[in-house]
This record gives sequence, C-alpha cells and structure tokens, in this order.
Amino acid sequence: MLHEIDLSRADLNLLVLFEAVYAERHVGRAAARLNLSTSAVSHGLGRLRRLLNDPLFLKTPKGVVPTERAEALAPGINEALRQVRSVVARAEPFDPATTRRRMVIGAPDGVSAVFLDHLVLDIARYAPGLDLGIRQLLPLAEDETGSPWRGAFRELETRAVDIAVIPSEKGPLRFESRVLYEEDFVLVLRRDHPFLARPTIEGYCVSGHLVVSHSGDPHGFVDTLLARHGLARRVALTVPNFMFACAIVGETDLICAVPRRFAERFAPGLGVAMTEPPLSLGEFRLTAFVPRSAMADAGLTWMLDKLGAAARGSSFVMATSDPA
Repeated sequence: MLHEIDLSRADLNLLVLFEAVYAERHVGRAAARLNLSTSAVSHGLGRLRRLLNDPLFLKTPKGVVPTERAEALAPGINEALRQVRSVVARAEPFDPATTRRRMVIGAPDGVSAVFLDHLVLDIARYAPGLDLGIRQLLPLAEDETGSPWRGAFRELETRAVDIAVIPSEKGPLRFESRVLYEEDFVLVLRRDHPFLARPTIEGYCVSGHLVVSHSGDPHGFVDTLLARHGLARRVALTVPNFMFACAIVGETDLICAVPRRFAERFAPGLGVAMTEPPLSLGEFRLTAFVPRSAMADAGLTWMLDKLGAAARGSSFVMATSDPA
C-alpha cells in the first residue's frame, strides 16, 4: 500500500499557526496575532516541524525566515485554509451586516461593467464586510457539446466562481438559473465616421471592423450572420475586452458591435458614437447561474437578489437619464 499521512496527527490549528508565522516572519508577532503565548507558538512550530519533517522557519536577529520547503508549502496551506474558512462561513447563519465572506461573480466584461457599480453600492450599504471578486468569463470555441459557455459551468463546479452571469438561458439541469435582463447589440464608432452619414449594409461591410475576442479569433457571431445573407466583412483588429474596444474605435476608422447597455453606459464618456446596426444582430437574455446544491446557502441567495436588483437598477438609470 502507498504510504499515507495520518491526518489524525494534522491539527488544523497548526496550519493557522504556519500562516501567521509565515506572514509575520516573527514568532512574537505571530503569537500576538493569534492571541497566544510565545511559548505556545514555539511548541506548535515544533509539532509542525515533526509532522512535515522540515525546520520550516530559521531564526535570524530580526525574527525568522521560511525555509525553501516552507516557501513551497505556503500557497497550498493558504488555499486549504481559504477553502475551510469558506465552508465554515457557509455553515454559519448568514447576516449581511456582520459577514466577512468573499464571493466571486463571473461574467463577460461587457456584462459585469453594467451592474457592478450598483452592486458595489448595495454591498457597501448592507454588507460592508463582504468582499467581492469579479472574474472574466469568455466563450469557448464550439465543440461537440455545442455550448460556448461550458467553461462557465466548469468554473461554477470547481467553485472558482459563486455565480456566473452569461448570455445563455440554457444550462445543465444541475444548475439553478435566474434571468437578469434582456440585451442586444449596437455599433460604436468615432463620432465623425463616414458610416454615420450613410448607414447601409454595403457601407457596413466595406468598413474595417474590430472584434472583441480573448483568443484573437477574428470570426464572431456577426460573421456567421452576414454569411447567411451572402455577405462578409474585414476584421482588421481583435482586442480582449469591450472597454478596450470602445477606446480604440474612438481613434480609428473601425466599427465594433457591443452590448447596448454597455454602450449606453460608457460610449459617451469615451467620446464615441453609438448607432443601430444595418441588420438585426439578435437579442439575448443575461442569466445568472448557480449550482442547485448551493441554493441552501443563504449568503448566495442574498447575493443573487442583490445582483438582480443591480441589473434592474442599471436599466432604470439608463431609461431615465438624459441622452448624452
């Protein structure tokens, strides 16, 4: 049989102690941080050294320095403790006013940029101790599954994200879904672009185009749509996100299709014009997905509610604001 470490010897508190000493580089400061005596920390370090068969920290005139093995172990210990803290946080009753949780929302940047400011304001008001992470989600090349957003569901399954917001209403049955808002595409381009004076499909096709593509693949959904009508365009540039795209088109002859809400929010400030495409680029719904198994988590359902409110709030602001 393969040799296995006896986990009954591995006191979780020893990993917490390692984390503190590694961060402080000083036994006394680590003891104060953990509200322990210096001798208790020293004793714990002795147990940890025997468990891991390494000195771990070497004394210096100013404190301690980690050994090479301690440096190698630190990322894994930090991740293990993060996971344990996350599990414990989910097990406790959720109180937004006192929570110290961290949640991660995954979404394309053209989506997260629309609701983020409203969501941050709500969190600051109702859950000031909650930390939020935004992770960029991008479509993958279609394979036999036919789903370009299969990567988003993998991110949910591995808990890299707590909530995924993607332009798709369909997902595996093991995921709960909630439609946030409906969206379509408009064109952004510089304010004196010739296309604005003659917005025809012919003028659109002969113009240079910019496509948002993380992989650099110039073929997008617009090309598929044009091909159905026997048309084509030249994609002169690809960039990895919509904000970069809006900044570029303002200084070039390129045209880019972006989500309408994103354009309404950011195009005026970036000095670019927004106009309707010469053919419909289709409508879609932005949907929030979470694992069904996580729906018993009161903190997650609270975040889903706030996310929905942020999406509705961004819609209201756009509908009632004066045109730029």
